[in-house]
Amino acid sequence: MATITGETARAYNDLVELNKTAAKGYQEAAEGISSPDLKAKLSQFSQQRAKFASELSQHAQQFGISPEQEGTVEGALTDAAAAVHRGWINLKSAITGQDDSAILGECETGDATALKGYETALRSNELPAEARNVIEQQHSEILSTKNWITEQKGR
Repeated sequence: MATITGETARAYNDLVELNKTAAKGYQEAAEGISSPDLKAKLSQFSQQRAKFASELSQHAQQFGISPEQEGTVEGALTDAAAAVHRGWINLKSAITGQDDSAILGECETGDATALKGYETALRSNELPAEARNVIEQQHSEILSTKNWITEQKGR
């Protein structure tokens, strides 16, 4: 098994936090959107992100990392995590206007920032191959979600 460094541990911790924030954000978006079809899709994305956080946590534990025990987001992705959190907080103001396009726009912004966080983690030369595979797969799914949202916004 690969040697786990502080950089790898921070990447896991930050990505778990990013996904927990996104799961909450998508749930709030689903509650605020008026279209029943979009509501269902955003709920699915919320569940997906919760699953990603869980997968990353379980994977981290295999390496002896305990993301849930971390009290704060730290490391290279701190700025990205904070930006994602701010993006999802901005969602609340979009929801109050009940404008589906604005809500989708905030989801799109949150995902764009999450993708940057994933890309930062993937630039690490210290990630074990197993970790890289999980992170690359999740990055790909988030990119697909962001592209889908962009397409919906244009309708």
